[in-house]
Amino acid sequence: MEFERLKSLAISDSGFIFDPASGHSYTTNGTGVSIITALKSGANPGDIAPLIMEEYQVSPDDAERDVADFLDGLRKLMLI
Repeated sequence: MEFERLKSLAISDSGFIFDPASGHSYTTNGTGVSIITALKSGANPGDIAPLIMEEYQVSPDDAERDVADFLDGLRKLMLI
């Protein structure tokens, strides 16, 4: 999976995302900010669910589903 494009995204702590390559902007919640930040820093998708579990106190199933759903959304937006 290619995450290089994510590195060019500008993302605020409040969840505002700007893609300078396309000029599009998006919004996300705190979980999305955490996922994108982890991916931008080089984390593998499989390593992110434990981070989400710890940060948001959710079950392993919920964290894995949140990460998978968010990655699917990024694919649909052609950001990965």
